[in-house]
Formats: sequence, C-alpha cells, structure tokens
Amino acid sequence: MGWNSWDAYGLTIDEADYRANTVVLSGMKQLGWQYSVIDEGWYLQNPFGKNTAEQKFVYDANGRLIPALNRFPSAANGKGLKPLADWVHGQGLKFGIHLIRGIPRESVAANKPIASSSFHAQDAADTTDVCPWNQDNYGIQDNAAGQAWYDSMIGLYAGWGVDYLKVDCISNRPYKISEIRQIAAAIKKSGRPIVLSLSPGPTSLDNAQEVAQYANLWRISDDHWDVWTNPAKPAANAGESGEFPMGTLQAFGRLFAWHSWVKPGNWPDEDMLPIGNLSPHPGLGEPRDSRFTHDEARTEFTLWAVTRSPLVLGANLTKLDDFTKSLITNGEVLRVNQKVTSTHPIVSLPPEMRKVRAWLATEGTSASSPRYLALFNLDDQPIHLQAKLSDLSGQLGNQSLRDLWEHKDLPGSGQIDVTLAPHASVLYGLK
Repeated sequence: MGWNSWDAYGLTIDEADYRANTVVLSGMKQLGWQYSVIDEGWYLQNPFGKNTAEQKFVYDANGRLIPALNRFPSAANGKGLKPLADWVHGQGLKFGIHLIRGIPRESVAANKPIASSSFHAQDAADTTDVCPWNQDNYGIQDNAAGQAWYDSMIGLYAGWGVDYLKVDCISNRPYKISEIRQIAAAIKKSGRPIVLSLSPGPTSLDNAQEVAQYANLWRISDDHWDVWTNPAKPAANAGESGEFPMGTLQAFGRLFAWHSWVKPGNWPDEDMLPIGNLSPHPGLGEPRDSRFTHDEARTEFTLWAVTRSPLVLGANLTKLDDFTKSLITNGEVLRVNQKVTSTHPIVSLPPEMRKVRAWLATEGTSASSPRYLALFNLDDQPIHLQAKLSDLSGQLGNQSLRDLWEHKDLPGSGQIDVTLAPHASVLYGLK
C-alpha cells in the first residue's frame, strides 16, 4: 500500500510536491498506507526536455544517477536522496524510487569507473540492448562487470535509505531475467531489505516461477489508466504490448490467471490506481480528474482489494476529493486486501449472472474464519441480483451479510438481493 508520483506528475515531481503528497500519505499510515515512491525522472534537471540532451541527466563520478539539485535541493553537498529518505522515515513511512534497468549511455560513452571494482562502464554495458520505449540506457552484460555495476548502483541507493525499488523495462518488452537476478543479488549484498518491483507488464505466466523467486511485485498488465475497457489490439510499435493503456475490464481476466501466485512476499501487480485528481502533469494525457465514474472507481478499488493486488495510489494527494478519500480510507475494505490469506474467483455462477464476476476471499484457515464476497457488474446495463449464497458457491451457506462500503449489516441471511448499476460492484463481509 502506498503512493507513486507517475499518474499525477509524470517525470516532473520535485521535492516540494513530493513532500506535500507524503504528508497526506502519512496522515493515513494507521490504515496501512506505507510506501511513498518517486517515479521516473528524479535525476533530470529539465524533465520537460524532449531528449536526453535537453533533459540534462545528473550523474556522480561513477556514472550513477543522482538527484537534480534544482528539483531536490536537500541532495546538496553529495547527500543524494538520503535527507529526503530520512524525512520520509521520520513520517513513519518508507521511501521508494524508480529506475530504468541498465547503465546510462552517457556513463558508457565516458567509460566511467564502476565504484568498488576494477571495471569500467564499457565492461558492463551491452550496447546491442536498448529498451525499445526508453533509449536512455544500455542493458547490462551477464558477467562480473555487470554485477559490479548493479552492486555499485544499488549499494549507493541502499545507503540513502531506499526501501522500495521499481525497476522498469525488465519484466516485459524485453524480459531480462539475467538483470533481474543481478539486481536481486545486489539488493542482498547491500544488506538493506528493499522491496523489488518489476515493470512493465504483462509479465508472461511462463516466467512466473522466476519472477516469484527474485522479485516481490511484478506487473501483470501494461500501463493501466482511467478507462473502463481497452481491448487488446496489434501493438503500434515495439514499445507497446497491444494493451496500452490497460482498462479495468481486462484486469478481471488477468487477475484470474495470476491468482494462484499471490502469497506473502509475492504480489502480481495490476498497476497503480488512477483515481482522483491526475494533475499537474500526468504520465499520460492532459491534467484531469479521473475519467472513471464513481461506480467504476469503486469497482476497481474493490477488485484490487479482494484479489490482493498492491494498492498504489496515483492521485495527487494534495487535491483529494471527498469521494476518493472515502475509497482510500475505508478500513473495512482495506482489511480485505491486507488480511485475507486466500482469494479466488467463483467460476460457476448461475446462467442469469453471465455478466457478473464474483470473488471469494478468506481470512484464516478455520471454518469460522471471516469471509468476503465481491460481486461485479461488467454489463453496460443495470443488473438485479437475487440468489441464495449456496447457489454461488458450495463454500457459502446461511451467512448474514455486511456491506463493507456502506458500513452496514443487511437484514436476513443466506441470500443476496441487490441491484448493481453499470460497472458497479458490492463487497460483503460474511458472518
């Protein structure tokens, strides 16, 4: 659970705006919101530049990216992001940053020495390997020099106090298992516990065993934005999966496919939640309030919660509206995401519910363990649902229902009777 700057700020987040959002996040830490992550571009002097030369990357003497002082002034005097990380920790939160895998081209051109080794940048770089949608870096060779590069870079960031590392262009387009291994090894050598998040998606199910071995989160979708549906299409170029931008409707199938891989320390990641205000410089499109209807935003949050996908907010937290705040501060719903130990889709629903999706989640393993039922209307028309719980699943019977979004116990037991608006949902606690 946390916040990432990309959906609202794109490349442009600076220290003042980061601190302002983190203060809001810290006000919700009692609910479990924990990680505050600076996404791509914290090392750019001019994030509005059209190319590397205009953006003006900032490096140290060993070719490692360091923060741009005009945007992160607390990094002065070679302190890097440590003062900011220390401040985040003082707020009772954890600190994260984003990286594109590999080694900066400029560091390779200058053949910078790799810290704490006898190697130089050209020993580590694979100049035949460039991310198809970001040309800033070369890939890393699977050799001792390559490992030394990652040891050096991640050692620096661990020393700053980084708790969460989002590494991009590594889990899909292309899938780079050698670099995933190197990064995981470098984190272990650093001596600091760092959550490793891999992007972008969709990560192939064929690679599930490997990513689960080395990473904590891995994206199972392409970039997700505030659209209900965006059916897969032929990729326009090498930088797309054919699913960009990902819609909520398509997430149901992907979360179904990955649900057996969810366990403590391993979280298939459907991407950030683009709800609330997406400004001033969102990573896609014009500044705006999320295009989701209230029903769609609640459905998305419910789906992420009941499937135990990471809850990473994309909104500008300094501009929270009352509705978005009601979503992200509902402790009963957040408990489902954080406390359930198993969750699975109900695949055999009555024929009249063909446009409905259902998920059942359990907290604990005993017969009396709390259970939760989520129902989703995928149709563009309202649906009235009237059924016995036992008709939905043999695991259900005469339980009474509590509407977790509305914080109210419902009359009767053993059955549901609800009308769902288009793209709406309901989340019940069963007792």
